[in-house]
Amino acid sequence: MTDSIRFLMCAPDYYDVDYVINPWMEGNIHKSSRERSVEQWQKLHQLIKERAVVDLVTPQRSWPDMVFTANAGLVLGKTVVLSHFFHKERQGEEAYFKEWFLSQGFIVHELPQDLPFEGAGDALLDREGRYLWAGYGFRSELDSHPLLAKWLDIEVRSLRLIDDRFYHLDTCFCPLTGGYLLYYPPAFDHYSNRLIEMGVPSEKRITVAEADAVNFACNAVNIDQTMIMSKVSENLKLRLAQVGFNIIETPLAEFLKAGGAAKCLTLRVTEPIIADRHAKVQVESRTVRMEGHLLDSGLINQALDFIVEGGGSFQVLNFALGEQRQSTSVAEVKVSAPDHEVMEEIMNQLIDIGAIVPTEDVQDAKLLPVEKNGVAPNDFYVTTIYPTEVRVNGKWVQVENQRMDGAIAITETGGNIEARCKILRDVKVGEKVVVDVVGIRTSRKTQSREKRNTEEFSFMSAGVSSERRVELVVEQVAWELRQIRDRGGKVAVTAGPVVIHTGGSQHLANLIRQGYVQGLLGGNAIAVHDIEQALMGTSLGLDMKQGVAVHGGHRHHLKTINTIRRYGSIAQAVEAGILTKGVMYECVKNNVPFSLAGSIRDDGPLPDTQMDLIKAQEEYAELLKGADMVLMLSTMLHSIGVGNMTPAGVKMVCVDINPAVVTKLSDRGSVESIGVVTDVGLFLSLLITKLEQFTSPYIKSA
Repeated sequence: MTDSIRFLMCAPDYYDVDYVINPWMEGNIHKSSRERSVEQWQKLHQLIKERAVVDLVTPQRSWPDMVFTANAGLVLGKTVVLSHFFHKERQGEEAYFKEWFLSQGFIVHELPQDLPFEGAGDALLDREGRYLWAGYGFRSELDSHPLLAKWLDIEVRSLRLIDDRFYHLDTCFCPLTGGYLLYYPPAFDHYSNRLIEMGVPSEKRITVAEADAVNFACNAVNIDQTMIMSKVSENLKLRLAQVGFNIIETPLAEFLKAGGAAKCLTLRVTEPIIADRHAKVQVESRTVRMEGHLLDSGLINQALDFIVEGGGSFQVLNFALGEQRQSTSVAEVKVSAPDHEVMEEIMNQLIDIGAIVPTEDVQDAKLLPVEKNGVAPNDFYVTTIYPTEVRVNGKWVQVENQRMDGAIAITETGGNIEARCKILRDVKVGEKVVVDVVGIRTSRKTQSREKRNTEEFSFMSAGVSSERRVELVVEQVAWELRQIRDRGGKVAVTAGPVVIHTGGSQHLANLIRQGYVQGLLGGNAIAVHDIEQALMGTSLGLDMKQGVAVHGGHRHHLKTINTIRRYGSIAQAVEAGILTKGVMYECVKNNVPFSLAGSIRDDGPLPDTQMDLIKAQEEYAELLKGADMVLMLSTMLHSIGVGNMTPAGVKMVCVDINPAVVTKLSDRGSVESIGVVTDVGLFLSLLITKLEQFTSPYIKSA
């Protein structure tokens, strides 16, 4: 027996499964055998007594889970952090454990009542004394970790649990003598697994399979080279033996019914202090403020989901609900993350949906110089589609040329500060770029309930519409197109060759002819197949009227390209009277600018096709300036590219038969965008029909 190692245990006098507070308890209410549970506990107690000193705390009738003493608190030296249980079913245990610790001369620290922490069930000391592994996600809050670091003067490493079967850290994570670690990786998120891999050498990490994990193989008592476990596979037993551990199995099936095993039934109360180890914690906290129709828009739920799913924790400090229909709600939320990297990711998402830092906490944006043309500093802030401001020298500066997936470049000339959104290749030496997420705010329109719910032809909320709603969407798009045209606005269309193949060419040409389109963006293919249809009546060699292949038709697109190349350009072919109809013809005749972006698969290409990708992107961006609406017609890559270039506030309609394409565009989060899953030819036909019903005089400008 080792006198220097002591454990605290509690006899199972009143143990039973009386309630359900974890998945293991489900279906096991009052199904535990008192006789077997006493027998199993006594065997465990005897095995530990043969190797260490065991102290006992008196069991209490109303608290059946007191038997799981691992949750009494966290001990280091003569200091203990008392548990504050998440569930009310266990909170009554706290007073009895506190009384025991005080009677043994421990210094007891108690957490705030609104901060759950469940002791050594969620906080495990590295056996070499380097740091404390602390879990969060189900029973313990991340905000408890800085207090653990302070009170115990130890470095804390935070691990997020994501599988509710492993609701406590000690159910899936077991530090062992000699710096070894027994654990079940799928119980943790990606960040936590990376942290584990950084902290424990690969040769000392022993992973368990799910079959062993669900038998609580990781919930073991480790005393020097001995491991006492409930149940373990022969394979895992062999692996542990190979690195010097002696495995003792003792059945604990009655306690597994409540979600516990050997480690849960014990608390090691002799944990030595390592003199040269001191407090350190990576946990970072910030407060954000949100305002708007937070409940009915779902923004507050979205924000809290971002925090939790991103690996953080939250506390709602204040929530003022709007008292009238038109009133907005205000929320202040404390956000905590296990380190700065995770915090930055969470804050990026919160800023995207309009969260801001309260005025009293506002700081200037962090800026770093560009050291090489076309290369931004590490950790640069990645822009969104929403109007953005950055705080420089104590002043908020509006970011110009807003777009998605860019960097914010700052220039200062004679006291004048300019912030501009740039794609990476355009940043230049002499500029500074915003890094981190400090000093950044975005704005979103707060639309009234009445406007959202009652405006007859209000543009549809972001989302994806199925076939059964196509006619409704078409009516709304047609109404919006008419409004934009009649006030002299701008509509850009990005279209793929499917528009031609599905018979939509005449309808798109009609839109252009009637003044509904002010810019066309596409690739080489849409122009080639449109002109092929105009010249030869085929598209990809298929007769567009008969729907059958034409003899030699597979060469038609090449003959089309050759014809246009002979005349030098599409416009010159129109002027020569060769091209007399179709989409490209209407663009030329109605002075509608177009840009055709080439790709490696293009035949020819047409002389108008821009094969320099960077120049093509610049042409696209120029045509999109000032657009009120963008119609994206069955072209995935061009639609995604255009979506990234388009700021919030521009209405977007993405039409594609593939739901994945429209979902991708709708996921931008803009309230002015909608995806329509349907045949693009059908959509255009319905659109033209609906526009004809909206009679409105139109006079083309000279």
